[in-house]
Amino acid sequence: MSLFTGLSAFPLTPLRDDKIDEFAFVGLIERLAAAGVDSITALGSTGSAAYLSPQERARVARLAVEQAQDTPVFIGVSGLRTSQVLNHVESAQQAGAAGILLAPMSYQALTPKDVFELYRTVTEHTALPVIVYDNPATTHFSFTTALYARLAELPGIASIKIPGVPLNQAEARARVAAIRRVVPEHVTIGVSGDAFAAAGLTAGCDAWYSVIGGTLPAAALRITRAAQSGDVAGAMAASDRLAPLWRLFTEFGSLRVTAAIAEELGLAPARCLPLPIQGLDHAQCTRVSGVMEGLGLLASGATGDFPAGM
Repeated sequence: MSLFTGLSAFPLTPLRDDKIDEFAFVGLIERLAAAGVDSITALGSTGSAAYLSPQERARVARLAVEQAQDTPVFIGVSGLRTSQVLNHVESAQQAGAAGILLAPMSYQALTPKDVFELYRTVTEHTALPVIVYDNPATTHFSFTTALYARLAELPGIASIKIPGVPLNQAEARARVAAIRRVVPEHVTIGVSGDAFAAAGLTAGCDAWYSVIGGTLPAAALRITRAAQSGDVAGAMAASDRLAPLWRLFTEFGSLRVTAAIAEELGLAPARCLPLPIQGLDHAQCTRVSGVMEGLGLLASGATGDFPAGM
């Protein structure tokens, strides 16, 4: 089975006084390994990679691999310049990463040719398998299905992380099938956008690249394992239980809400996001806490699981 299947959990990279809180980060990694996630992806968007120096990113990569035990670790290597990306790739290799995650990050708008050449260059410079990271909300670049097909022909492309699929099951299946028709079988399709994970997994996606899985792994695993076993109703029900959380993601953004959850559970220090990101204010954090209490996640925060009967 491919490494790029199941639940890939994206942990925060907590900061304290503008420095990486290594103790908190290690705690998050150990928590994910103990929970049994299928892989850990450090230094993605949830891991605030774009805000960290090359030295900080190299250190985080090494800590993630060292503390993950036998859990495969993928490392985000995105950067504004190709030379920067290649430096991050080298750090990931030296850390012992099992794969790398690459988004087409840029200040100037990129063309499909720019993006293809970025991936071509990276795959020529590393033997590590590459996850194509399609995240138009942050990169402002939208992949086409045709570009997926071209990229999937490159040696080393192992997975494509797609944006959320339609919640309608028939439409979701059609979307995933359209991608599957143009990419080789060895390239897995991973859904992102946590509210759409159950729909994507039950529609044929192989993996879930999960924000919330990095902080509440048991709740995310419940959705993933139900989908993997063919229990469509169970997967959708487990996702529906988290609907109040998904609504907060839509309102405030998944990064800010996840940071507030981690802070509430004592997994990260207060104001753990890199400035200028302010995080949620007191009233907003109170709302997050209320949702967590309603879901039973405050009492079960040590595992991120639901209490009996939920």
